[in-house]
Amino acid sequence: MVQCPVKHLGAVAILLIAAISGTAPAQEVGGAGGSTVLPSEMVGPNDLIEMMVPYCPELSRSFRVDADGYLTLPLLKRPIKVAGLRPPQIAKKIEEALTQEQVLTDPIVTTSVIEYRSRPVNVIGAVNHPLTFQATGQTTLLDAITKAGGFSPNVGTNVLVITKNTEAGAKPENTVRVIAVKSLTASADPGYNVELRGGEEIRVPEADKIFVAGNVNRPGAYTMQGGEDTTVIKALALSSGLAPYAAKEAYIYRVHPGGGGRDELKVPLNLIMKRKAPDTALRADDILYIPDNNGKRMTSKVLSQIAGVGAAAAAGLVIYR
Repeated sequence: MVQCPVKHLGAVAILLIAAISGTAPAQEVGGAGGSTVLPSEMVGPNDLIEMMVPYCPELSRSFRVDADGYLTLPLLKRPIKVAGLRPPQIAKKIEEALTQEQVLTDPIVTTSVIEYRSRPVNVIGAVNHPLTFQATGQTTLLDAITKAGGFSPNVGTNVLVITKNTEAGAKPENTVRVIAVKSLTASADPGYNVELRGGEEIRVPEADKIFVAGNVNRPGAYTMQGGEDTTVIKALALSSGLAPYAAKEAYIYRVHPGGGGRDELKVPLNLIMKRKAPDTALRADDILYIPDNNGKRMTSKVLSQIAGVGAAAAAGLVIYR
């Protein structure tokens, strides 16, 4: 086994030799130059550790923590458990191991992290650039949303912060915290802007949509306004109003509660427009269809096309006549 050239030399002896020779132990972590030292967080599996042991090149380089949280080093017979420790604590454990195995006497070890892989935060859903990044330093929910390019225009009303339970011996259950988008962006309460420590998944659901088809000026998919009822009149306003020769009755095609198709609900459109009947509220994923005055209804094939294509294609759907 290759040994350090200064085996059994203590720290005082190393410094004395450096003073006599006019050289000093390297102070730059890693010795390779250019390595970026990251904030001193707790280390986990697959993180990359940079070590510096003066006059011991075998140990003065980077080492990857294995999947079980151990660091295997040359010159040492046993791996060192480092998961859950910060760099200064890791350095101390390595010094103790070098002393116990009689590799060095009174060694000086410095460690730092140059790459984290154990602190991932996933941001998915209604953001402009979904991504995965490592939570280092003080990282908050708003920081994560900013890294993802902010909310997309079709963002819903809530953000879900899903945290995995990683405590030893605990059940592998997830904790889900629901935070209103409005509270996160507009409230002065910092409690909504939760701190992220790695391992979280940020889900940003899209807003619910309704589909408007038939004899309207702009058929398509429209986002439901959070906290407010979306009604037939509002849906017509979103689709730029009725086209000429619209029928007096409309139809709402609503997903059946038990699945397996949609229910057809007749809507007295003419009476609603004249304020002689109450406006009808729409639900998420409803299809509001306004036929022309020949009164034809939508076929099941057209219904499945509208419900399946989503917002992008719905704006260009073929009007059934």
